[in-house]
Amino acid sequence: MANSGSLERALEELIQRVVRSEITNAMARMPKGEGGGGAAAPALAALNQSVSRILQPTGQSEIMTAFLKGAADYSGRCALFVQRGDNFSFWRAEGFTAKGAKSLRSVTIPAGKRETVLGMLDDEGIDYVVTDETSGREYTAVAYFPLPTNAVEPVLDELHDLGIEDQAYTVVMDAQTVISRRFSDLEDRYSEEEKSNEGRISRQELLTEARQLTPDFWVYVTMTVISAVVATAGLLLDSPAVVVGSMVIAPLIGPALAASVGTVTEDRGLFIDGIKYQALGVALAIASAAIFAWFVRTTNLVPPSLDVAQLAEVSERLRPDILALAIALAAGIAGILSLATGVSVALVGVMIAAALIPPAAAAGIGIAYGLPVAAAGSTVLVLVNVLSVNLAGLITLWYLGYRPEQWFDTDTARTKTVKRIGTLALVVLVLSAFLGTITYNSYQDGVFENAVETEVEGALMEGEYSELELISSTVEYDDENVAFRQTDRVVVTVAQPSGATETGLAATLEERIESHTDDPVAVQVRYIDTETV
Repeated sequence: MANSGSLERALEELIQRVVRSEITNAMARMPKGEGGGGAAAPALAALNQSVSRILQPTGQSEIMTAFLKGAADYSGRCALFVQRGDNFSFWRAEGFTAKGAKSLRSVTIPAGKRETVLGMLDDEGIDYVVTDETSGREYTAVAYFPLPTNAVEPVLDELHDLGIEDQAYTVVMDAQTVISRRFSDLEDRYSEEEKSNEGRISRQELLTEARQLTPDFWVYVTMTVISAVVATAGLLLDSPAVVVGSMVIAPLIGPALAASVGTVTEDRGLFIDGIKYQALGVALAIASAAIFAWFVRTTNLVPPSLDVAQLAEVSERLRPDILALAIALAAGIAGILSLATGVSVALVGVMIAAALIPPAAAAGIGIAYGLPVAAAGSTVLVLVNVLSVNLAGLITLWYLGYRPEQWFDTDTARTKTVKRIGTLALVVLVLSAFLGTITYNSYQDGVFENAVETEVEGALMEGEYSELELISSTVEYDDENVAFRQTDRVVVTVAQPSGATETGLAATLEERIESHTDDPVAVQVRYIDTETV
């Protein structure tokens, strides 16, 4: 082995000396003065410099990079393909600028289909390169051809009609720029014919992206449990930062979008997987949050006297209102748009998780702390959000023009999509009635609190109470029913001169406040003696 290594190094050194010697000799033989010969000398000098850059690196990647950059000095734009065993694949390009959405397709051609495929590409005016496939399998060649985004779906559909996709496979690579007159004509033609597909990826790419968004089963389970535990801790700590962190790690965007994609493309397997994963994720999140909150409560990791309903991060999810529906619908639309346009879905995934993970954690806290009505309210919020994300996704995908691969499946997919949209809309509407009731209850509470403040201020302006100074007025609610609160009492705190006698303010306020409600309200007035020097 040592002799073999020494021989390789000696051979490399010999090649370097020969290449450099030949370039130096060629430069020396160039005639001086005017004419074409003199102009070639700088070119040879540049070639010598490029060869030197190629010979200097020791790593394969460095050598290939130097080779590509050196070639780009002469061609301006070039691409390097590498043969590895029986595979011939694209490695890297140099000198290209982004001028539009384009991609390079490579398609394996089965035996007996070569002339059919190449004839179709010729008929469509598509430039292509064909290489022989030597792996000894049933494929005879690999065709490489660039396509504008709008042409991807119809061309791949036509290849499928020729029987290619059932027997072969297709590889998709990004191509930033294609220099070809025929390609420009192809781009113009498909931009007119496929205006509805403009700006979105093909159906085939959409299906691939949707499948890749859902992680492996145990990874999904683990990340869901972790995100639910983190969200529960954040809610109990009343920490918005921790709650946001739980959204970042939640893996819920994949299943949420997969079910919608599976419906409009008539991919039953993808649809079922999306539904199963969503149901499992919601159940896991609520159960994990309940177990963790129970553990925290029983081990006194939080103060025993802690009133979770008074925590801002918890209370807003124990009493969800109708605005949550808008958040979930927006998350569903944004998720599908980011997926269909090839934009990163990471940030949109956080938005979808925001609609699901914190409410699920709040439901678990409600269960652990014995607040069944609050837990039910948060659970309804989770269900409304899940269904709303799916509803918005379905509508958006159909609007973007995604349809099944087979034309005869289009009517079936349309029927299923319409039925599922109708079913989802009906269920969301029914569940939203619960949110609407909570929203109306919150509105009534707000109106009552404003009325109390007005009446208290009005009473203190009367002559007999002119010496009193309002410090605060608070409406306290019954803690047993967090979702649909009932007024417990009104507490008013006033300052009075030292030694002053009771003024009967409580009875006056009770009479004035009860005019704004059908139920009797207890009023408590707290006096604080003050002395001014």
